[in-house]
Amino acid sequence: MKPKHQPMKKKILLIDDDKHFREMFTELLRRKNYEVIEASDGKYAHQLVIDHEPQLIITDIIMPEKEGIETIIDLKREHHDLKIIAISGGGRTNAKDNLRSASLLGADYTFEKPFENNEILHIIEELTS
Repeated sequence: MKPKHQPMKKKILLIDDDKHFREMFTELLRRKNYEVIEASDGKYAHQLVIDHEPQLIITDIIMPEKEGIETIIDLKREHHDLKIIAISGGGRTNAKDNLRSASLLGADYTFEKPFENNEILHIIEELTS
C-alpha cells in the first residue's frame, strides 16, 4: 500500500517586534497546521520571502527598525500577488490611521490589536486557499 502524501503546509511570514505576541500567535498558527517563519521587524522580510516563499505575510505596523508600512510598500513592489494582513495596536499614533494607510498601500486585510483569533484565522484560511 502506498503511503498517502501529506499536504504541503501553507507558509506564513509573521513580522512583529513583540516577542510575546509573536510566540503566542505562532503557536496558534502551528496548531492550525501552518508553517510559520518569524521576524522581529521588516528589515529581513524581503530575503525571507525569497528564501521561504510564504503564501501570506502578517505584519505589525509599528516596529523599531523597519515599520510595517515601508515593509508592505517594498514587498508589493516586487511581489505584486503576495497576500498581506496588517495588524496594529497603535503605538505613537492611531491604529486605525495606520491600518487605513496599510490598506491603501496593498494590505489585503487589516486587524486592530487585540483581535478575535477566529476572525483572523478565517481570513488567513481564505487568503491561503
